Amino acid sequence: MKITKETTLKEILEQTGAEKVLKKHNVPCLNCPMASQEISKLTIGHVAEIYNLDLKKILEELNAADYAPPSIRR
Repeated sequence: MKITKETTLKEILEQTGAEKVLKKHNVPCLNCPMASQEISKLTIGHVAEIYNLDLKKILEELNAADYAPPSIRR
């Protein structure tokens, strides 16, 4: 899956290991109760803009990772 600025946090977090990359870049509220209600609507681009995060670097790392599709996770 190619991750772009339009990819939602929900879609990203479905990828094994993606949460680690997001935490490394200080993406906030990944497990907050309020965020869980909005996570399917929030894009990584919007979150990066709000929190002044380096979107280019985050996308590079997310897309460089070798994720297992959700259907074959153990």
